[in-house]
This record gives sequence, C-alpha cells and structure tokens, in this order.
Amino acid sequence: MPEIAEVETVRQTLKSQILNKKIKDVKILYPKIIENNTEEFKTILKENQFMDIKRRGKWLIFELKDHFLLSHLRMEGKFFLKDRNAPIEKHEHIIFTFYDDTDLRYHDTRKFGRMEIIKKEELKTNKHIQKQGFEPGEKDLTSAYLLDEFREKNVAIKTLLLDQTIISGLGNIYANEILFASKINPFKKGSQITKKEAEALVKNSQKIIKRAIELGGTTIKSYTSSLGVTGRFQQELKVHKKEGMPCVICKAKIKKEKINGRSTYFCPKCQRVNV
Repeated sequence: MPEIAEVETVRQTLKSQILNKKIKDVKILYPKIIENNTEEFKTILKENQFMDIKRRGKWLIFELKDHFLLSHLRMEGKFFLKDRNAPIEKHEHIIFTFYDDTDLRYHDTRKFGRMEIIKKEELKTNKHIQKQGFEPGEKDLTSAYLLDEFREKNVAIKTLLLDQTIISGLGNIYANEILFASKINPFKKGSQITKKEAEALVKNSQKIIKRAIELGGTTIKSYTSSLGVTGRFQQELKVHKKEGMPCVICKAKIKKEKINGRSTYFCPKCQRVNV
C-alpha cells in the first residue's frame, strides 16, 4: 500500500511529466471509483489541464482551473503514462488522454481507489481533507500535540500511528520503523506514552519520512512505481518484513505479531514494554 513517501514520489514524478498538458478526452471504465456524477466529471476535465499537483497525507490533489481533482490510491492504485494507442489493460479504470496523444491511466487491481472533483473553495472543508492530521515535519506535529491526542486512548500506539486524523500519511511500513527507532513497544497503550517517547515519535517520524522521500519511497510486494521510479528505502528498513532476522542493534530475533489486523514487526529486546 503506498504511504506518504510513495505518494509524494508519485506527485513529484507526475509534476515533471503532465503539467499544463490539455486534456482531450476522459474514459471511465469503472464508475465506482468516481465520487461525482461521471458526466460532470468528464465535462470538467475535458479541455482543462493540470496546473499543479499538491498532496495532503495520502491524497493527491490535482489543480485544475476552477477545481481540484482529489485522488487516493488506497491499496493498489497506480498511475501509468502511456501512448494513446497502447492496448487498455484489464485493471486500467480511468484514462485521461492529452492532446499530445499520451494517456495518464489509473490502474487499480482491487478497485479501492477513489477520485472526486471539487470546487477550489471547497478544499478546506472537504470531508477527505478536513479530517487529516498533521504530517511528519509540520511544525504543529509536536510532542505536546501527540500527548494530548493519546492521553485518553487505551489502544495500542501502533494503531494510533495509523490513525490519519492524528498523523496524516503514515501506513504500516513507516509506523513499524518509527516505533523501532523510538524504542517503543507497538502494543503499548497510547495513554501510557511519556513525554520523552512522544518527542522521539516526532523526531523519528520526520527523519524517517524525509529519508524515505529522498529515496523514492519503499518498493514492497505489489507496490512498485509505475512511473519509472523504484523506491530504495526498503534497503534501509530495520524491522519491517524482517521476522526471524537479527536486530541490527541487539541481535535479538525480530518478531511479527498482529495488532488490529495489521502485521507488526518489532524487536522484543529494544522495544520492551517498559522501555
């Protein structure tokens, strides 16, 4: 599943390749991905162009003249740039054709992704954008903010790191890595997090996400960049997908357990409950 670093990599790559190209046609082959009326969706996009691409958490925000196109890749969503005459593949559901005879194709095996066009003035109040928490690296993501959010939450800190209303953009991979770097047991309750641990979460989330973006994200399993960029951060993973391997710090074997249905990797020695 693409997380903040992967979505940022997609954003940067698309910006270098599709900005200001006029849209000639739009094909919608699986309408359930679109949250608008499909005819309205196509009408707004035709003869328009993407002037900029922004991001909030895992949401891509394509800027049009008077609207924004919001796109969430969910589990398997990918964008491909292809020649207009290339055969349409099975899981290519939304196709934007430009006047230069190239296509931007949205491919989604599971069909979980979503797109929505909104007016520009509706961005801040949009149901998807409004509920996003602060991102790693933003000045408002402080230890005091996290302690306030965690204070009355008696659920695992791993689950809380995946809550997009608290920290925007984190997914399973980076939550595992941030907890390891912070020496926090993933099962520890949010209400038990100390000021020192909250400070470590802020520092390490910023450090790890910044580094992951520099390396083009993480390429694991089904998520590889469809835009010619292979994520290299997987070479720096310390615990994710390392079950049974020695910890890089203490040599204890990395464990894998489920927390709220999510595979969680951690070092039982470095991340002891009372650390």
